[in-house]
Amino acid sequence: MKNLLKSAAVALLMGVAAAGAAAAQELKVGVAAEPYPPFSSPDASGKWVGWEVDFMNAVCAEAKVKCVLTPVAWDGIIPALTSKKIDAIMGSMSITPERSKTIAFSDKYYNTPTAVIGPKGVKFDATPEGLKGKVLGVQVSTIHADYAKKYFGPVVSEIKEYQTQDEANQDLASGRLDAVQADLITLQAFLDSDQGKACCEVKGNVKDDPEILGAGVGIGLRKEDTALKDKFNAAIKAIRTNGTYDKISKSYFTFDIYGK
Repeated sequence: MKNLLKSAAVALLMGVAAAGAAAAQELKVGVAAEPYPPFSSPDASGKWVGWEVDFMNAVCAEAKVKCVLTPVAWDGIIPALTSKKIDAIMGSMSITPERSKTIAFSDKYYNTPTAVIGPKGVKFDATPEGLKGKVLGVQVSTIHADYAKKYFGPVVSEIKEYQTQDEANQDLASGRLDAVQADLITLQAFLDSDQGKACCEVKGNVKDDPEILGAGVGIGLRKEDTALKDKFNAAIKAIRTNGTYDKISKSYFTFDIYGK
């Protein structure tokens, strides 16, 4: 009887320990280590803030998983996912056919146009004809770099690639670039700053190419993590339906960031 009781007690303790381990399980959610306002960037205290940080918190709460924001260099974020250093990407990653060869994506959670900005008072548009002979800046390892190389590479003087979007913006403001291409919302955050207001303006949106620019932004996941994908898709749908998504968005934008 004593042995039976002892075995039962051990089994009970093992069950409690296993339950505790499951409850303590965390998902490491990767974001670009480089600031990307208004989506994700560290504030003065080092705390990460932004629309995408708030979105992550809402989606993870709805999915009932504990998510830990994990900054990763942008050009290494997909390898970090596939090598299991992180468990998901919520870093404004566009859903493209090329990326979908390596990783899976959730349903989209926002979609905004791609634009070109340049100095005030200098007339040109976001076309190959408008950018002919100019020096164009883009962030490295992005859909914008791929698009610029395909459509503008043959006609521009040079395409300069930067580790961060902020570096490209700073070079534009300093006169070292003639134009910068990126997501319109990210560029608008720069244009709304004192520096951006003083120097620059939107020259137009580029012609769409879904093969490169993608079908919106989704959560990047490992292909085998189908259960997690289903859980995140359900959570995205839920916060869109219950008003949480709109409440978060209205704190940052005056328009529907979800897009078409």
